[in-house]
Amino acid sequence: MATVTLTAENFDQVAQSDGIVMVDFWAEWCGPCKRFAPVFERSANKHDDIVFAKVDTDAELELSQRFGIRSIPTLMAIRDGMIVFAEPGAVAESVLENVIEQVRGLDMEDVRRRAES
Repeated sequence: MATVTLTAENFDQVAQSDGIVMVDFWAEWCGPCKRFAPVFERSANKHDDIVFAKVDTDAELELSQRFGIRSIPTLMAIRDGMIVFAEPGAVAESVLENVIEQVRGLDMEDVRRRAES
């Protein structure tokens, strides 16, 4: 599955959907972003049930500011409309796969209950 490009116009629609959305905040000039891109693409090809999306931080300053992106790449995981993971830095493929499995395993009722308290 190819990645989806997120913009200020479509971010909420994609992020608020049911399921998992993995977001890569990146920029063209960023060396670590370029090294992480193939890792992200390989995972996208392995997990058809997950939306893999990219946000170009230079083109989407509003989104970068909204989420306080100060370092790129930043990986964000959203499940059922809730941000459940956000971490700057390029990660190895095994780490990305581990994050995906942890996000899949979340008890979202418990996550929501904890977020409300």
